[in-house]
Amino acid sequence: MIETVSTARAFGGTQHVLRHHSTTTGTGMVFSAFVPDHAEGKRLPVLWYLSGLTCTHANATDKGEYRRACAEQRVIFIAPDTSPRGDGVPDVPEWDFGQGAGFYLDATEQPWAGHFRMRTYIEQELPALIAEHLPVDMTRQGIAGHSMGGHGALTVALRNPERFRSVSAFAPIVSPLRCPWGEKALTGYLGPDRNTWRAYDATALIQDGARVPELLVDQGDADGFLHEQLKPWLLEKACRAAGIPVTLRMQPGYDHSYYFISTFMADHIAWHGERLRN
Repeated sequence: MIETVSTARAFGGTQHVLRHHSTTTGTGMVFSAFVPDHAEGKRLPVLWYLSGLTCTHANATDKGEYRRACAEQRVIFIAPDTSPRGDGVPDVPEWDFGQGAGFYLDATEQPWAGHFRMRTYIEQELPALIAEHLPVDMTRQGIAGHSMGGHGALTVALRNPERFRSVSAFAPIVSPLRCPWGEKALTGYLGPDRNTWRAYDATALIQDGARVPELLVDQGDADGFLHEQLKPWLLEKACRAAGIPVTLRMQPGYDHSYYFISTFMADHIAWHGERLRN
């Protein structure tokens, strides 16, 4: 069952914030959904947007500036949370691990394994819920994300290529095996066996044979995390070797914030819209 937290009219559509109990995470989960106006019985393509470290559904919903473009492209926009939350959900004081840092994986290490199952939530439970309750055409799905959510978008799409017609990312963590954020998260959630990490690393998935039709990535060249954490050139190299068309746009002067994301969000939505129509 879905509970409505709020609704608001915007750009000829309705912005919903919704809550439900997740059997996957064992917690309440909140997500937002922008639905453009449409004829009764009409089903629209859907774009999933996965947020980054420390974020909830609200970061993109409040600062993403996607509604006008989604209304023009006739695309539903879904923004989930980044992790389970609430009483009884384990956490740590650090901002880059625990609540707000689910890394879109299914944890196997304790105490995380009981609740931190964001891979199954994003890949299975939430899509089934959306298909039941919103006017989505599940044959026309795209996925995008930012930072940790860019990692999520890339890896979810690479593991489920039959599901997504389009994939893009803003400043993604392209190789958690080769950056401090990723090494911390994957060790903590999955344990020390690096072979088990490969299912959650876009470059490793590509090296292991996973494919998508093409990728669009925007990256600010003034992003303070660029060289230590993000390393988009590793994704570009893996794609070139695998024959995956990739457009990596280095944006001069842009940082890691929603000022950057909101600047190029309409470009991404138009890019997805073209592929979701065809």
